[in-house]
Amino acid sequence: MLVGVPKEIKNHEYRVGLTPGNVRQLTAHGHQVIVQKDAGTSIGLADDQYVAAGARIVDSAQEIFAAADMVVKVKEPQPHECKMLREGQVLFTYLHLAPDPEQTKLLQESGAICIAYETVTDRNGGLPLLAPMSEVAGRMSIQAGAHCLEKSYGGIGILLGGVPGTPPAKVAIIGGGVVGTNAARMAIGLEAYVTVLDKSLDRLRLLDMQFGRRLNTVYANVDTIEQAVLEADLVIGAVLVPGAEAPKVVTRDMIGRMKKGSVLVDVSIDQGGCFETSRATTHADPTYVVDGVIHYCVANMPGAVARTSTFALNNATAPFTLALADKGWQRALADDVHLRNGLNVFRGKLTHPGIAHLGPVVAPEQAIGM
Repeated sequence: MLVGVPKEIKNHEYRVGLTPGNVRQLTAHGHQVIVQKDAGTSIGLADDQYVAAGARIVDSAQEIFAAADMVVKVKEPQPHECKMLREGQVLFTYLHLAPDPEQTKLLQESGAICIAYETVTDRNGGLPLLAPMSEVAGRMSIQAGAHCLEKSYGGIGILLGGVPGTPPAKVAIIGGGVVGTNAARMAIGLEAYVTVLDKSLDRLRLLDMQFGRRLNTVYANVDTIEQAVLEADLVIGAVLVPGAEAPKVVTRDMIGRMKKGSVLVDVSIDQGGCFETSRATTHADPTYVVDGVIHYCVANMPGAVARTSTFALNNATAPFTLALADKGWQRALADDVHLRNGLNVFRGKLTHPGIAHLGPVVAPEQAIGM
């Protein structure tokens, strides 16, 4: 198979779909890899390293999309990239289609076979290709929130951990999954007063066992979320419904009653956001203010630590990328229900229940003719 890796073009996005190590793995299996010039240069992955691993360097994304049997990316294709996709071509990347009808329509029109990292599953019901970026984003959310709380960034001017004689900041984390757990770990390490809210008592028990009395666990409902949000200096939105649009768990009314200079960090923004006032921002212009509350809603947070994120992501995607190349998409999808769960768009058909609001959905098995 000919595998292509274009350079990412989203604002301040420096991750790359394949590392030289994973290119070498593919070429060792007899596959060809083409990589766009300077795709990884900004994070210390030089073109020479890709050539040494067996790749061929090409000048443009157009060459990648025109030649490759499978395109491996990190972020969702931008509109002009969608228009370069070919019928029957495999696209393997993050898609986050639920809040993005334009991308969904363009992918349908392309006739491509679009497999989304974020809906590939594992035997334990987890999301193994989303997890590493969720770990990164969860940890970064506390760093970003801590900066935004500083007065020079518009915040109320509070140090997360305080100092002797002053109280720590109150951090409320809505959602106790991978993002929430990693956010809690960072916030606890900075000695903030941390509360995690979740609807799963089993999840709250696990968090209580992991962190003990350093963490407050609260069952999430309308009343407890409102109370936590109104008391918090920093709120982390870490709500996930796999493949679907995030529910709006914090209302505009709640935000209007929050402390002025408090901060919201919406890690769910890739799936539309879990605050009613959320809208996607970029690393170049990461924040905005609503009712005196700072909103940080960067849609590709892990891109800020692109080298760490690239290697973490490649560690997870490598076996699936190799399976698609070795077996071809037909057999790979037929053999592995977890990879099949990643199929979102197949030759114009929508194939994931999380995007049913965007049009009729058929089961992946039906779409591929199993």
